[in-house]
Amino acid sequence: MFNITFLGTSGSAPTKQRGLSSVALEHNGNIMLFDCGEGTQRQMLTFGVNISKIKYIFITHMHADHVLGIAGLLRTMSLYHRTEPINIYFPDGYIEGMQSLLKFDNALIGFKIILHGIKAGTLVKENDFTVSAFKLNHSVKCYGYVFKESDKHRFMTKKCQSLGIKGKMFTEIRNKGHITISGERVYLKDVTTIEQGKKFVYATDTRPMASTAKAAINSDIFVHETTYTSDMSKQARERKHSTSEEAANLASKANAKKLILYHFSTRYKDTSLLLEEARSIFKNSYASYDGMKINVK
Repeated sequence: MFNITFLGTSGSAPTKQRGLSSVALEHNGNIMLFDCGEGTQRQMLTFGVNISKIKYIFITHMHADHVLGIAGLLRTMSLYHRTEPINIYFPDGYIEGMQSLLKFDNALIGFKIILHGIKAGTLVKENDFTVSAFKLNHSVKCYGYVFKESDKHRFMTKKCQSLGIKGKMFTEIRNKGHITISGERVYLKDVTTIEQGKKFVYATDTRPMASTAKAAINSDIFVHETTYTSDMSKQARERKHSTSEEAANLASKANAKKLILYHFSTRYKDTSLLLEEARSIFKNSYASYDGMKINVK
């Protein structure tokens, strides 16, 4: 299980109701941020996301509305006496821009900051999840991210009982992949079923891409920018953004379980038209809002 909190859902500039891009994902007590627009740390306080638990920050691209919040966030962490290192991922080639956010005021930050200039592929691999990046199509180099829980083996209770598997034998067969009972070898695959790990996909500031649909295949939560309604498709193409209909088409192609509309132009005080357009193509669409929380089980 993991939890998602939408900290900022506006595109380019904040509004009275919406902060700038940032989504927090909490998994097993650790938090990873996807983008960190200006004001992200205050949004975390407002919506109950623990700043001290951030382990990873993943930046889609280096436009200010997606990255400026890092400067203040890191300084607050230091003020709170953080000692654990933090990993920041961002498109390759922008190391100087990221370093400028760390050094502009010569602040003394009392923990290690590890910067990763990325390309497409697996970025983080832990026992129970992976995070990978895929290319997007924006006016600057930009990447989307996939968080995927590891698949789990679930024991078939009746079959295990019939074979006499009990107690520490479960640990042995899980670790070794097999166990010997009465001279017969029993394999893990014969007494378990596979439960697919849950999947979260985050893609913002981009034209619709086949690579995005591929990355989002069978995703549980698919967050995709819907900066414009369909009547502004010309502006979307020119500015390298997407419409709500385009996002919905991607969700349909990807067989996603749920599409979350995100990164709205400030022209939309009400997102109902964007949502209506998306649902005409992909029924299980929802419009994000600041403070929106989703539990993925």
